[in-house]
Amino acid sequence: MTPWQVTFKETLANLSKERLSLQPVRTAVVGMGHELRGDDAAGIEVARALRPLAHQQLLVIDAGHAPENHTGPIRRFAPELVLLVDAAQLGEAPGAVRWLAWQETTGLSASTHTMPPYVLARYLTAELNTHIALIGIQPADTSLGATLSPEVRQAVNGVVQIFRNTLGQTAHSKR
Repeated sequence: MTPWQVTFKETLANLSKERLSLQPVRTAVVGMGHELRGDDAAGIEVARALRPLAHQQLLVIDAGHAPENHTGPIRRFAPELVLLVDAAQLGEAPGAVRWLAWQETTGLSASTHTMPPYVLARYLTAELNTHIALIGIQPADTSLGATLSPEVRQAVNGVVQIFRNTLGQTAHSKR
């Protein structure tokens, strides 16, 4: 198990311990990025693959390059955990995946968003008193017109599989 997977599972376990409900932790997965910029679409691809798994305890949003436009559905859902998934310059090999504390990402970039992820995270934390993490995927190529690289495609598939195994049933989704 990779470090981000360990942190993800520990976070879910800790949130579960804090609650008195037997229901799964209410989780929102927010895929961010720009689909016309190759690997910058990593977060979007994760969200699109997870859409069929959305249910009463799991909200899946394909937020594109303007995740701030999707705060209404997130607020109404009132998640206990928000996972922002995005391409991020981690200084590692393409396809590397890291769990990032959003408070430590103010200088992190790779995105084409209208608002940096840490600003969105700060807002959601203040509004919802929720736990937020950024799942960063190291891109190989974010040039205009590029397609998802094989390394990032493999990383996206791995993230989707972990989320599917951990968060999973089927019902409805939110775009």
